[in-house]
Amino acid sequence: MMNLSYFCTMLKQTLLKATEAGAQELRRFFNGSFVISNKEGVNNLVTEADHAAEKAIMDIIQADFPDHFILSEESGEIVQDSTYKWIIDPIDGTVNFANGIPICCVSIGVEQDGKMILGAVYNPFLDEFFFAQKGFGATLNDKQIGVSNKTNVAESCLVTGFPYTYLDTPNGPLTVFEKLIRKGVPVRRLGSAAIDLCWVAAGRFDGFYEHKLQAWDSAAGFLMVEEAGGKVTDFAGNHYSPYQPHLLATNGKIHNELLGIVNGNPF
Repeated sequence: MMNLSYFCTMLKQTLLKATEAGAQELRRFFNGSFVISNKEGVNNLVTEADHAAEKAIMDIIQADFPDHFILSEESGEIVQDSTYKWIIDPIDGTVNFANGIPICCVSIGVEQDGKMILGAVYNPFLDEFFFAQKGFGATLNDKQIGVSNKTNVAESCLVTGFPYTYLDTPNGPLTVFEKLIRKGVPVRRLGSAAIDLCWVAAGRFDGFYEHKLQAWDSAAGFLMVEEAGGKVTDFAGNHYSPYQPHLLATNGKIHNELLGIVNGNPF
């Protein structure tokens, strides 16, 4: 039987190779000429670069681990009878990418028996490579990172994302956003949930919330926050699962206060 530590090293090496391979495709297409199409919904873009990056990523994973389950944004599920699942977003921030805005990245998470064990997020345009391994912390370009020390929402710098649908639902994205900015809290919108989460992990933002995410948006990033000392839950305060839409990630110190605000508490 293969040594578990050795197998984890193999997983990590494949993850790093696959992430870099995807990033090479982003570099190749960025600010160039490529085909853009629209998936179901408003501004739900997919580009030629998404498909090229996804293929480059999947080729490496399947060469090393042909029996592993894969969930990818563009190809969907490649079902295998395996305890390991690779969750891939070949370009998180496709609208940014399509408009030449360098806030976009490759994001890949590795799940074992339903628990995230590895994550990599790489923005090749800022040369920022985030990596996390369960129980071993999170790094940015191989240097350890940690969440911020802010203790209240009023003094925090937050980040969010808006879905293109159901903006006007009761206590929805616009309501929460308005509540915060009317109190003078800076709330940014970068257009890449994976980067948002990594920047919480690095202490640049104190908290991130979003009302509608897919598993590939958050799989790697939420592990990054947890391994950097932060806290990630759904909007009910339960331990986060990437297979439900709501996400709240913070430095831990403002978590309960921001959770209350997101759920309709006065601020």
